[in-house]
Amino acid sequence: MTEHFFSPCPRGLETFLVDELKALGADNVADVPGGVSFSGDWALCWRANLESRIATRVLWKAGEDWYRSEDDVYQLAHRLPWERWFSKDMKLRIYVTASRSPLKSLNFVTLRIKDGVCDRFREERGTRPSIDTRQPDVRIHAFLTADRATLYLDTSGEALTRRGFKRAKVEAPLKENLAAGILKLSGWEPGQTLLDPMCGSGTFALEAAMMALDIAPGIGRNFGFEKLTSFDARQWNRIRTMAEQRRRRTPELNIYASDIDPQQVANARANLAAAGLEELVHFDEGDFVTLEAPAAEGVIVTNPPYGVRLGDEEELQAWYPQVGDHLKRAFAGWRAYLFTGDPALPKRIGLKASRRTPLMNGDIECRLLEYRIVAGSNRDRQ
Repeated sequence: MTEHFFSPCPRGLETFLVDELKALGADNVADVPGGVSFSGDWALCWRANLESRIATRVLWKAGEDWYRSEDDVYQLAHRLPWERWFSKDMKLRIYVTASRSPLKSLNFVTLRIKDGVCDRFREERGTRPSIDTRQPDVRIHAFLTADRATLYLDTSGEALTRRGFKRAKVEAPLKENLAAGILKLSGWEPGQTLLDPMCGSGTFALEAAMMALDIAPGIGRNFGFEKLTSFDARQWNRIRTMAEQRRRRTPELNIYASDIDPQQVANARANLAAAGLEELVHFDEGDFVTLEAPAAEGVIVTNPPYGVRLGDEEELQAWYPQVGDHLKRAFAGWRAYLFTGDPALPKRIGLKASRRTPLMNGDIECRLLEYRIVAGSNRDRQ
């Protein structure tokens, strides 16, 4: 049977998610700001969870209807056959988001959806699921527009950004699907030299290594769909096994990660080691403005510190011009992609960006700045 799904993703990366889903065999693929709708069977849903580098979640559309009041949303939740889709023994959590909804309290809407689901279970099974906001087995997502309510079952469980490998925690993490999208925007291809000179927890290096080896990003974790009644363990095991057998083998990759902070380098090493990839990536410690290029040409992809995240503002303002100077001196022939939420960076770095791509990092509006580095000193001050 054909099922209908929606996958949210970071804004600005919808095109890449469309490409991924089409490559997996999805039908009726259509993007909207912040996500992509598509259709297919349950096996497609499982593969999308396993294989997508860009999606944040994969949501199965359970039902939708027009509404005017909280009671209308309750009635929608109450008439859907939840008892066919998951067990009464599962722990439940409800999430509600809205755009232009006339309803005043999303907390009250959340309560009414919970009531609708639990009342349905009492009537059909004689008992109801418990609520657990910390570690639920099943997640129900509601999305309200000005006059339409849609209810989804979350087939992912934990967000797909949780690849299942990373171990170290850092102050300013970059979400894995955003990092994967930035790598795609950079045009980097496996085999090309890649450098992240401010690597933090190593997210760019980890995502690039997984791409280069064709490792499915979800291969190290479990998913919410494994707790739904539509789950077929035998078919899922076949899908996972095929993904595992596809992995490429290589003695090393042309991927370099460095940071001025030794603890950050240790974090990056730990995260790559958790994925079994530490020996394939080159690590170093040091300030980017003293770092020499590891190859004659390549791609720099990095997330420099900015005021919202880390560092002293005056220090950063003095440091940005040094970054521009060093790129011109040491990285002629390279392409550099700097992802930043600091509007001062493009003005201070002293290089003219050939492209600026708007992206969101959580609720921070950011830009991915492309610099094509050529030899010489004709810097274009902005």
